[in-house]
Amino acid sequence: MRTRIAAVMMTVAGIAGLSAAPAMAATATSEAGTAACATVLNRPCITHQADSEGIVGIAQVNADPNQLTMVQVEVRSQQAWGSPWETVASATTVRLGSAQAVTPKVTAAAPHIICATAGPALDASKQVTTCTNPF
Repeated sequence: MRTRIAAVMMTVAGIAGLSAAPAMAATATSEAGTAACATVLNRPCITHQADSEGIVGIAQVNADPNQLTMVQVEVRSQQAWGSPWETVASATTVRLGSAQAVTPKVTAAAPHIICATAGPALDASKQVTTCTNPF
């Protein structure tokens, strides 16, 4: 029973997190690793760097050199089990071609996820959002 309640709470938290910023993306996916999306155009690759001082979220996207491209990366934290994921750091880059964004360092000890949205800056319907699993 507790497992079912936990699954429902995680689903609700995920839906609430995605619906909190509906203009961010047309598609949301979960990616365990970033190697698979490194060669796919307009799909963000996510990674993070963690040390004893905190965590930094990094996102990059490969794009056509003539395309105005947007990439946004967020570090989201969950303050209590079952509570919504809240953005605690974010960074956005807009440029022609491929782009990368790096968040400021987050020092909170709460569980985290990294989410990135990327794609054509002038067409939000073609932007893609990808999030990591909680860590």
